[in-house]
Amino acid sequence: MPKFLIDESCGKKLYLFLKENKIDALFAGDLFRGAKDKDVLNFAEKEDRILITNDKDFGELIFRLKKPATGVIFLRLKNDFPESRQKYTLDIIKKFHKILKYYFIVITEDKIRIRKLK
Repeated sequence: MPKFLIDESCGKKLYLFLKENKIDALFAGDLFRGAKDKDVLNFAEKEDRILITNDKDFGELIFRLKKPATGVIFLRLKNDFPESRQKYTLDIIKKFHKILKYYFIVITEDKIRIRKLK
């Protein structure tokens, strides 16, 4: 099972929920509150963790600025509440845990888009 880093934008409730479900996760807010996105992405890459975020700036860092990433799950939810984040994140981890590394995955209520990073 892959390891994850939860961006501050997704909130600590998602981190705690994943820990309760025995998923290896760290919360960026506990490690370096208010860090720049590039530093969060760099930490995730060095620690071999997939970043879970709802901050679209990570797409720019990876695709336009060519920053390396172990993987990203981007939650682009219209109903962006802690419970929604928990449901969609756990679903994607359970369904796709074998292929999450080195992919940029965008999740909406209606669809999942998967794009290879390397």
